[in-house]
Amino acid sequence: MIIAVHQGPYSALTEAGFKAAGSGADLLICAEMITTGYNIGAAVHERAEPADGPTAERVAKIASGTGVAIAYGYPERAGEKVFNSVQLIDAQGTRIANYRKTHLFGELDKNWFTPGDEAIVQTEFGGLTVGFLICYDVEFPELVRAHALAGTELLIVPTALMSPYELVADTVVRSRAYESQLYVAYANRCDVEAELDYCGRSTVVAPTGDVLAKAGGGEELLVATVDRDTLRHSRTENTHLADRRPELYPLLNKGTTS
Repeated sequence: MIIAVHQGPYSALTEAGFKAAGSGADLLICAEMITTGYNIGAAVHERAEPADGPTAERVAKIASGTGVAIAYGYPERAGEKVFNSVQLIDAQGTRIANYRKTHLFGELDKNWFTPGDEAIVQTEFGGLTVGFLICYDVEFPELVRAHALAGTELLIVPTALMSPYELVADTVVRSRAYESQLYVAYANRCDVEAELDYCGRSTVVAPTGDVLAKAGGGEELLVATVDRDTLRHSRTENTHLADRRPELYPLLNKGTTS
């Protein structure tokens, strides 16, 4: 399967969709909260929509018009609650998966969002089991490992990573892919929003730890190929999952102690 990562604004999504299609991509992955902005304070509640709202309809038209599935971040309204979510819409314009960010980052998230309570959201797409996390979620190795143990092969991670945390894009994401033996597609922003300077550096990393595609600090479309055969070979060579001894670290199932 060929995937593309859109490191650019929501206003350029249609153009990115056609470029992705021209590259042969089956899936286009976008940043966290790409539809509204992330650091927008109380406006996030004004702009939040249901998962099947007008924005989803617009993205569905772009997906069906370009023939490329789209995963995008947006503020999801469900009753009185608002979640920081990512939704996947297939190339026919059908909504096929929705994940709500479970690990909220600082006051930026905690002031405005309700944390999701479903850690593992997966769907079958392009011959792979695809899972979802959002930004800060990927900085928790337990959560990525839980995805690997549940069968996730490609982990989609929309993000809004800002300076001076480039370490996450450059080192942490690569480590997560290798230690949990899965593909990670990390889609960031590259603009400035209030006091936040989003650092770009979107990346696609193989389970071998090899960087398949890496963006700089400006608008860019990444393209990479991910496939199950490479994953299976990597898991044969790098046996982290098979060699685990969970009986030695039971506290991982019980939380922390003081």
